[in-house]
Amino acid sequence: MSKRVVMVAAVARNRVIGNGPDIPWRVPGEQAEFKRLTMGEILVMGRTTYESIGRPLPGRTTIVLTRDREWSAEGVLVAHSFLDALARAALLPGEVIVVGGAQVYAEAMPLASEQIISEIPLEPEGDAFYPEIDPAQWEVVDREPFEGYERVTWLRRSRL
Repeated sequence: MSKRVVMVAAVARNRVIGNGPDIPWRVPGEQAEFKRLTMGEILVMGRTTYESIGRPLPGRTTIVLTRDREWSAEGVLVAHSFLDALARAALLPGEVIVVGGAQVYAEAMPLASEQIISEIPLEPEGDAFYPEIDPAQWEVVDREPFEGYERVTWLRRSRL
């Protein structure tokens, strides 16, 4: 694989990342930080995540994963598997940034080299969860406090 795969997510203490189409919190500044981290990159997301946003995010290439062969949206590329999304991304400038939802994160986890997690100090109700991070495979390399959350960077431990 020629490009790094980076997972970016806001995750509550109970691993909740969503409730239906909504993010069950508002943390001032966290979305601006997301924009800064992802600008100029290739966003890979599931169709439900894309539809909750409602449009391609400016300044980023968007690849939407869907099983629906008929689905399309203006301004985005469509892929029907995570490996298909990676093949499309290989031809484009920028890093691969996986931005949700739960199923896409789970598919990306074995191929990711980095995770940038905004740890939200809440335990909201939700129906979408971030996958467990195995400390035998991942190590924290940076922890930065922000108002209302901490941003934690995880790198995959090298396979010896």
